[in-house]
Amino acid sequence: MEALAVRLSGLDPYVDGAMRIVAFYDTLMRRRVDLPALARASAGLAECVAGIRLHGTGRVTRVSPDGSQTSTPPVPASTTVPITLDEEEIGTVWLERPSPPNPLDELLLDRLAIAAAAIAEQYGPARTTMADPALVELAISADSDEAARARALRLLGFAADLPVRVVAVRSRLPLGRLGGLLCPAGPVKAAPLADVGVILAAAIDPARFPAGVRAGIGAAQSPDRSWRQARTALRFTGPREPVVRYADLGALALLAEIPKDASRDNADVAAIARISGNPEDMETLHTYCATGSLRRAADLLHLHHSSVARRLEQVAKTLGIELTEPTGLLRVRLALTAWRLLDD
Repeated sequence: MEALAVRLSGLDPYVDGAMRIVAFYDTLMRRRVDLPALARASAGLAECVAGIRLHGTGRVTRVSPDGSQTSTPPVPASTTVPITLDEEEIGTVWLERPSPPNPLDELLLDRLAIAAAAIAEQYGPARTTMADPALVELAISADSDEAARARALRLLGFAADLPVRVVAVRSRLPLGRLGGLLCPAGPVKAAPLADVGVILAAAIDPARFPAGVRAGIGAAQSPDRSWRQARTALRFTGPREPVVRYADLGALALLAEIPKDASRDNADVAAIARISGNPEDMETLHTYCATGSLRRAADLLHLHHSSVARRLEQVAKTLGIELTEPTGLLRVRLALTAWRLLDD
């Protein structure tokens, strides 16, 4: 390698610099340096501030050319390259050069990103979002003892004093990408389990779920209880409410405990099933139940309130329930929810 570099250096100064950069990072990787040492070496080589950020930990390392951690406000990166591991973006490396980028900056960052990925994979828990499904199942299973659960969470990268939130999801997006979107600055792991996806994270913001994803968010501190709650909350999701927090269900969660055969035999649920093939009636009924107001429902449906009143009158006759009475409206709301749970 060194002999080849010497021969090429006489042909092209750019090639000479490139070969030296490759050899520089090969040497660092053979020495098994850690991330701070990698950042210090890179900043010295580039003669400007170099930065490394891992999404899974939220840790940012910025080092000045003299090898010290810099506390100055970051300037816009002159060059940026993602860190990838197993085809997943797990972080970013960059240079903060006040002058225009050097022709070799991109190559330097490519090698820095490769080295950072190797270090992230080698030391501590893997920094990728995707995790071993068996390890995730051990962390959330009700059959696991506390010692086994604690060990699984530690191997997944969650500190003993760190809260763990559990989410059950159905999504066409890759789980790894979804996990990164939900918790970009903190520990997060994802894995497929049975018919749903599981996401474990230190914190979950429901507003970060992208369109097209259905998710149930557990509320309990214990991961096994939180998983059961997340599965229950997922059953309550639908097109109008794709993300449901178990904590928001309250007494409605009790409906998930009713055997499906008992729900099917209930007269009100059976009546909902009879009209379920009529999208217009179902849309009107859902909107009216959600608002409790004829005029508000008409506004949302973009119809005259008299048209909505006629629809509801016909639906009420089919159901055999008086929708204008509080008791009737409560019955229909419960029946709609119980009917929806039959599909899960």
